[in-house]
Amino acid sequence: TLGKPQLKKIKTTSSLTENDLLLLSASLEKASEHPLAQALLQAALEKKLVLSEVKDFKAFIGQGALGKVQLNQKSHQVAIGNKALFEKLKISFTMDQNEIEALRSEGESLMFVAVDQNFAGVLSVVDPIKQSTPQAIAELKKAGIQVIMISGDHQKTVEMVANKVGIENFHAGVLPQQKAEMIKKLQNEGKFVAMAGDGINDAPALAQAQIGIAMGTGADIAMNSAGVTLVKGDLTGILKAYELSEQTLKNIKQNLFFAFIYNSVGIPIAAGVLFPYFGILLSPMFAAAAMSLSSVSVITNSLRLKIITNV
Repeated sequence: TLGKPQLKKIKTTSSLTENDLLLLSASLEKASEHPLAQALLQAALEKKLVLSEVKDFKAFIGQGALGKVQLNQKSHQVAIGNKALFEKLKISFTMDQNEIEALRSEGESLMFVAVDQNFAGVLSVVDPIKQSTPQAIAELKKAGIQVIMISGDHQKTVEMVANKVGIENFHAGVLPQQKAEMIKKLQNEGKFVAMAGDGINDAPALAQAQIGIAMGTGADIAMNSAGVTLVKGDLTGILKAYELSEQTLKNIKQNLFFAFIYNSVGIPIAAGVLFPYFGILLSPMFAAAAMSLSSVSVITNSLRLKIITNV
């Protein structure tokens, strides 16, 4: 995705107005670094809402957050997150399930909100898919790489996105630590795993994978956990990195050949192998030239990578 989620819809199921619900939610998420939280903060900024201070903030990894927020000079306990959080807090849903599923079918990520232990509404956030993503996925599969999508989002939302980008193997509702466990399982099966992610929740999986690939547009902790960072946050960068890696290995083998061929030919001649038969000895001048030529050959061949990979 673009990595820039945007608030699309606000639906209230209480006496709160849409702006009140957004103000409470954005105020709570102000203490969070989750990408979806940034969408709420941006929407509140656009509506020129004055956010309140948060007290007793508590984050539930992979589920949401809880805290006390002021509204109209009154303190409210606000919870925002997914269904798992509401089950943990024993908060009942009062919104029609068909309406919830309709939002998910459009590929929207839903954030449920409760105020004072009562279901208050839902915020739908959408992160548009990059135009280059389907092509990048197709090229990775063409290169013989198995592509798996792992997400903490709801099954229906993940399925819709996976279908759009051309991924058949996908997993939904996965917690951060479970992502790392899934990668470890693949590694135990003998797979060499590269993990691409941009969020805080991806950090454990990025650290577990043989190759962690972070998006330059994502969270700092993801970049710190990864070995490779795609500055533009575009999956086509994985293809470039893959191609560059293949060409680099070829280049190393070629350079080793250049380095050894001069020595394997020159040293025996300098040692006099041909002298008894042909009276040939290697002049020190030619030996020096050969050593210089070896270095020039290696450097010139290495510089070809820039042309070959177009980076």
